[in-house]
Amino acid sequence: MTAETSQTLDRGLRVLKLLADTDHGLTVTELSNKLGVNRTVVYRLLATLEQHSLVRRDIGGRARVGLGVLQLGRQVHPLVREAALPALRSLAEDVGATAHLTLVDGTDALAVAVVEPTWTDYHVAYRAGFRHPLDRGAAGRAILAARAGRPDDPGYALTHGELEAGASGAAAPLIGVTGIEGSVGVVMLCDSVPDRVGPRVVDAAREVSDALR
Repeated sequence: MTAETSQTLDRGLRVLKLLADTDHGLTVTELSNKLGVNRTVVYRLLATLEQHSLVRRDIGGRARVGLGVLQLGRQVHPLVREAALPALRSLAEDVGATAHLTLVDGTDALAVAVVEPTWTDYHVAYRAGFRHPLDRGAAGRAILAARAGRPDDPGYALTHGELEAGASGAAAPLIGVTGIEGSVGVVMLCDSVPDRVGPRVVDAAREVSDALR
């Protein structure tokens, strides 16, 4: 800790991170051991976090992440969308297809930003807020491939007709962005994605990843 930082805030944030990393919650004693502080300090931290709905304790006394975290999480999408828009605009104009940023939302892939090309006669309509299972569509498949750490992948996923008849998609995952699983992709009306599009999508995903770090 330095003179410019708050020890109490640091401990509170560490509590949230520890609780986020477990599905079954942690007791005061377990938190005390992991943080290296006495139980009284942990009780105070939990009481403060509970007041803000960031932590809840079940009947057995185990602490878990509270629903207040969801409210904070909802504010992340606008920030991520803003950071991604320059790369998405460039991608859409370059390949003449609708570009999108997709993030994981539970077991679904959720489009949080969409940019359509300005110069094409027609393109696929795709809206922010559109969701689909992670195992369908290029956006979700790219995320799952990154999650599995597949070394032999070309760095992007290609699909045809999985979400919309006659439409093909290409997507590459965001890499190295802490706390965010997502992908950047395009969707176009064609039987197969042109060869140059896959690598271009990888470049765009890298740009977005850099902007979010």
